Amino acid sequence: MEQSHMTSELTLLGQQRFSELFPERDTHEQVLRLLALSDFAYRILAQHPQWIEWLLDEEAMKSRDCEAIFTSTISDVSEQDAFRLLRIYRKRYWLKLMWLDLVLGNDIADSILYQSNLSEHLIASANEWAFSQVAASNGMPLDTDGQPISMLVLGMGKLGGRELNFSSDIDLIFTYPKALSTQGGRRSIEAQVFYTKVAQKLIAALDQRTVDGQVFRVDMRLRPFGDSGPLVMSFSAMEDYYQDQGREWERYAMLKARLLGKQNVYWDEFKALIRPFVFRRYIDFSVIESLRKMKHMIAQEVRRKGLRNNIKLGAGGIREVEFIVQALQMIRGGREPDLQIPSLLGALNALAKLEVIPKKVAQDLQVQYLFLRRAEQYLQAFNDEQTQTIPDDDLNQQRLCALLGVYDVEAMFSLFDEVQSGIRQEFAQVIGEEAPDFDELDPSYTSAWEHRDMSYLEIGLSQTECTQWQDVMNAFYTGINKKQIGVRGRDVLDRLMPLVLREMRDIKSAEILQSVLEIIAKIASRTAYLELLFENLGALQQLIKLCAHSSWIAQQIARYPILLDELIDPAVLYRPLPLNAYYSEIQQYFLRIDENDLELQMEALRQFKQTQQLRIAAADATGVLDIMKVSDHLTALAESIVSKAVDIAWAQMVARYGYPEGTCANAKGFAVIAYGKGGGFELGYDSDLDLVFVHNCDGSSKTVGDKSISSRQFYLKLAQRLMHLFNTRTPSGILYELDTRLRPEGNSGLLAINIESYYQYQQEQAWTWEHQALVRARMIVGEDELVKRFHAIRRDILCRQRHMDDLQGDIVEMRVKMRTHLSKDSEQEFDLKQGGGGMTDIEFLTQYIVLAFAHDYPALTRYSDNIRILEQASAESVISEREQSALTRAYCQLRELYHLNSLNGKGKTIDAQTLLEQSTMVKSIWQAYLE
Repeated sequence: MEQSHMTSELTLLGQQRFSELFPERDTHEQVLRLLALSDFAYRILAQHPQWIEWLLDEEAMKSRDCEAIFTSTISDVSEQDAFRLLRIYRKRYWLKLMWLDLVLGNDIADSILYQSNLSEHLIASANEWAFSQVAASNGMPLDTDGQPISMLVLGMGKLGGRELNFSSDIDLIFTYPKALSTQGGRRSIEAQVFYTKVAQKLIAALDQRTVDGQVFRVDMRLRPFGDSGPLVMSFSAMEDYYQDQGREWERYAMLKARLLGKQNVYWDEFKALIRPFVFRRYIDFSVIESLRKMKHMIAQEVRRKGLRNNIKLGAGGIREVEFIVQALQMIRGGREPDLQIPSLLGALNALAKLEVIPKKVAQDLQVQYLFLRRAEQYLQAFNDEQTQTIPDDDLNQQRLCALLGVYDVEAMFSLFDEVQSGIRQEFAQVIGEEAPDFDELDPSYTSAWEHRDMSYLEIGLSQTECTQWQDVMNAFYTGINKKQIGVRGRDVLDRLMPLVLREMRDIKSAEILQSVLEIIAKIASRTAYLELLFENLGALQQLIKLCAHSSWIAQQIARYPILLDELIDPAVLYRPLPLNAYYSEIQQYFLRIDENDLELQMEALRQFKQTQQLRIAAADATGVLDIMKVSDHLTALAESIVSKAVDIAWAQMVARYGYPEGTCANAKGFAVIAYGKGGGFELGYDSDLDLVFVHNCDGSSKTVGDKSISSRQFYLKLAQRLMHLFNTRTPSGILYELDTRLRPEGNSGLLAINIESYYQYQQEQAWTWEHQALVRARMIVGEDELVKRFHAIRRDILCRQRHMDDLQGDIVEMRVKMRTHLSKDSEQEFDLKQGGGGMTDIEFLTQYIVLAFAHDYPALTRYSDNIRILEQASAESVISEREQSALTRAYCQLRELYHLNSLNGKGKTIDAQTLLEQSTMVKSIWQAYLE
């Protein structure tokens, strides 16, 4: 491939580096070019200048062989030597790849294939070494013929397709055929334990950073159950997982999966096991809907990350080519075995031969794909960085121009635009949803927008309504004209607004129009979101529908426009997750998030909360869920987020201080108690979380790590880190307001306390109001041992015999204080929460019933929510069925109205006459027990 000459600046850089590294040699143009174009190559040659002779050996550069990494008997290679040899090998051959690509202009298809083969050789060698190391002391699993059973390594993504990037992470999955214990070692261990040890050594051999660098960043999150799953699984366990729990995205991931290393007798068995999950026996048109979702997920990712000039994820980028090919493989692969291959280029050729796509289209896509892959290879070879973004600095732009054979940056961008627009067109053909036909729109809507005059609308507005609409639109015009929208954004807005007016034609509410326009005003400077609403009429319709249902939803979308992505698929939007699925879903959500990127993790927690809350609110507003179920879902969501946040905080603390003695990732010795609405399954959309943190560490124990601290200190820092994760304001706001004032001794107490000290405080120092709070307390995160202990403590405290007059006096006194300071009752208005006969009165009554009678009726401590406590009290004949029915009915009505007011921004009061009968009934029951 002919390439242009370098600029004078690049030539000068190459000369300086050449003189520095090889002062005794005559200038060599090819070496100079390599040094000018790659900082990474310069660093390698600075460490290993002798390798220059190898690069200049033409026969060596023509070879595509993979020489042996371990030349001595593999079981004799120490860990230190193995790590060093693997890393030196990687540097040596990645230097050769740079020579091939940057100097010789090698064909990119050959380069990525060679790079993938080299990578596979490194991984397979590391696997063989790790197996021998573990077998040396533990023996090994043997088949019936006495042959060792190796661990199988599955390469995913580009590694699986033999299309690896220069600086890729590698995605791996480990499996083994049979659950046979080891033989021949000092002691026999189970297969699961043996292969886990092999997997851990293999990962360390590749991923651990030493003085010689790193071989690969290893990502294991595509394995079954993600980070929470075992590191290695047997064939039968893998089969069970993919049959019962495999998701659509995992089918796509497995499409690129390939076993690495030397083939053995178990390869065909594994392929037969996984094939039915990936490929359906029929032409799978059911996949088309999920393909549309994945198209929008790509756009969502680009919007979320604010990606510009990204040749992988951007419009017309590498991922869209991959998506076109994989989509067609998924649809037809069950009937066409030729499509059951992980290679993109191989599948593209098969699609052309089968006439699934025209031969000319396949050829164009191959050329466009390889051009982008070549550019990606160059970008990553500059400094061994995993990037797909066209550089914005002068040096790397000059490098890219020189390698692509263009004279300036403008020509370079034009070249990318041409290639990516071609990919984009084909992408739209395969998956695309057509944008609305603007030409078919009634001209009155366009005229109303263009002339800024609502009287053009022919939708039956009264004079008053027309005036209200005009006022709303005038305010919108004024605000929008102050924004920097840009030519493209203005064009999309001018096409979107007539559609908005048309979709509002049956609603005719100026208030709802204002809610919709406030959202559009918020996103006006972000053209991608305007395009989302214009190109997806369904999303626009859902937006208007939700704004009509709830002002809270409208405010949430206006505050966090990324939620607009959730409007694309109504089937998902109005179907919240099952209550027991939130933690599993958040684990899946975090699969592709770098566990070392705290900022991204914090954003992900907030975005997960917002998207799930929107789904719950949509189901709530449209009557799919009743009030009790809404609170159940919001509570389950909060619990999953707290649990995930604990996992994140724990990993960070362990990385810094090591594990507290006797703990591990699955037995942290740490727990979270939820009080109030969280404890009583009554969370609302904007509820705070009242939490208390406890642990069960020995007072003298320490963490096991280089920076050892006392376990008590560790748990205190863990709690502080949790507070940081929740309360820090990011672009997506705070996660939840965390209130920890209910912990022993309130704000002056320790943030995390030993559970036995917690018990002692409850026994000896807690006030009556703290025992009231304990009625609605529940452990939401913690191992079984801690959960059981907390249940026992709570039961013991609540079942204590109390002096009835003192108890009544304390509760009434606290209630009077609250009503005095918080109630907004008046002759006209009734405060749903704090008013006389309101929600708090019922809550206090329920708490009184437990504290007064649990000594004789311990079953009253079984539940932490008001409704079931009242039911239990009735079952135990502590209160009458009539009282239980009246209190439950009133409480549900109060909560329903309180909730609806919250959804529509109407405050916490209603007309005093609305629930007069119910509040009077509550007051009379209160008087019977507490006055």
